[in-house]
Amino acid sequence: MPAISSLVPARFLTLTAHLVIVITIFWSRDSNVLACLPLQYTQEQYQARDTELIVALSVTLGLFVIELAGFLSGVSMFNSSQSLLSLVAHCSASVCLSFFVFQQWECWTYWYMFGFCSALPAVMEIVIFIAVFGLKKKAL
Repeated sequence: MPAISSLVPARFLTLTAHLVIVITIFWSRDSNVLACLPLQYTQEQYQARDTELIVALSVTLGLFVIELAGFLSGVSMFNSSQSLLSLVAHCSASVCLSFFVFQQWECWTYWYMFGFCSALPAVMEIVIFIAVFGLKKKAL
């Protein structure tokens, strides 16, 4: 039982770590945008890649809102399956995004991390939210 009860704080900490790294990427995205471009690039190419990264990071922040709302409202706080999925996804994201910042990976790699580490837990959070409130509505 202690392992299950430690999932809640671990999930919160990894979710917070992932959020901090995403905010850090917003501040330092210039180096990652330059890594996406050839040696000779135009201002339009730079703007296109910068916009792509801003959109990806903005959608990630939107998914954070969904996941934090479900977690802090208690809908999925004590669901061990969702906690474990979220813990693994956000821990993986924290490690991968740290490499993304420090090693200046190309922009397209962010989309893989986004899909597996941000979108998947958020979609499962939405499914749990619908299941919980859908069942309550049918019970009434």
